[in-house]
Amino acid sequence: MKRLLSVLLTLLMLCSVLLLSVCSAAADDGEDDGREEASADGGYQGEVNVYNWGEYISPGDDGEMDVIAEFEKKYHIKVNYTNYETNEEMYNVLTNSNSSYDVIFPSDYMVARLREEGLLAKLDFENIPNYQHISERFRNPAYDPEGLYSVPYSWGFVAVVYNTDMIKEGSITGFKDLWDPQYKDDGILMFNNSRDAMAIAMQLCDPPIDPGASSFTREDIDRATDKLIEQKSVLKKYVMDQVFTEMEGNQSGLAAYYAGDIWTMMDNNESLTYCLPEEGSNLFNDAMCIPANCKNKENAELFINFMCEPEVAAANAEYITYGTPNEAALELIDEEMLSSELINPPDEYLDKCYRFTNLDDDIYGYMQKRFVEACSASAEVSSVEKKTVNPAAVWAVGIILILIIISTLVIIVLDIRKAVKNRGRINKL
Repeated sequence: MKRLLSVLLTLLMLCSVLLLSVCSAAADDGEDDGREEASADGGYQGEVNVYNWGEYISPGDDGEMDVIAEFEKKYHIKVNYTNYETNEEMYNVLTNSNSSYDVIFPSDYMVARLREEGLLAKLDFENIPNYQHISERFRNPAYDPEGLYSVPYSWGFVAVVYNTDMIKEGSITGFKDLWDPQYKDDGILMFNNSRDAMAIAMQLCDPPIDPGASSFTREDIDRATDKLIEQKSVLKKYVMDQVFTEMEGNQSGLAAYYAGDIWTMMDNNESLTYCLPEEGSNLFNDAMCIPANCKNKENAELFINFMCEPEVAAANAEYITYGTPNEAALELIDEEMLSSELINPPDEYLDKCYRFTNLDDDIYGYMQKRFVEACSASAEVSSVEKKTVNPAAVWAVGIILILIIISTLVIIVLDIRKAVKNRGRINKL
């Protein structure tokens, strides 16, 4: 009887637990449905689908402006925000998927490609009155010469970062120092992408090649490749994101990289400083565009206009640590950041800079091929091939070889004479 009672009590407890679990699950489902319904409605009067680089808009950390939240609050339009890592990834999504976006942030050369292929919509600037804050310097660029398809978002250039614990401050003046044998042991780093690496090499060719040209010949690319191969004898490695670990961790002493990222490196390592390359540099920018197949064009233009508000542009610039083309925003940016030539270089320097243009597929493919060959070239072979033959050295080596041969013959002759004499003595005995 007691055993039966125990069994019944056990079954009753199990049933109670199951009942509570079911009720709890039902309650949770009810709460989730309520949240989803609220989120789906949320008082929004529309939506805008934004496709941007990762960590490329102020998220509201550390008291900063949450740009997306502010836009949604101000206009009651839902922002569906998605990230990509490269221009090529974004291009493939636009051309090879059913995804539809309303605002994208392509780089200069990709704007040109999208424009030329008819993949961008013309902007109605009556809906973007804050365009008035964009500096004249950044209007009507080569990638959008009539300024019909894009609004500049950010800009930067390539500079040189170096470690003053390894290299004397002020001794680095330009890209040419990336080829200097005296810095080999400090660790020299180079871009691990063809466009940036080839551009620097082109500037150092004799005579120089304009990296901002609208087209290149295969001979131009071959000359730049030879210059990169020449560098291999002093180069530590090719890098992209690894540059942060190498430079911030004092593992390398010298590198070419993007100015905004150099600012970040310097913030994490007080031994780092920079120089504006005396040769000039690549001036680049990302822009806001609307794809031709967008579904919410007016909302997209509203979003672009919001991004051009001085307070918003300043918040984004301070977060991504790149320059802003928004003149009104410059008055609101942190003074320390604004005073740095990495973020706001003088106009005289910008006049020395060039912009990339979109290259034909066959030329770009050839550049990629030759860059891979340069990366895999033997440092030992390249250093020997590039050395100039010194006639005096050749004569010196020849004379030394002749003296060695003569000395060897004399020794052989003496050994033979000695052997003959010894044999004569033996015969007399």
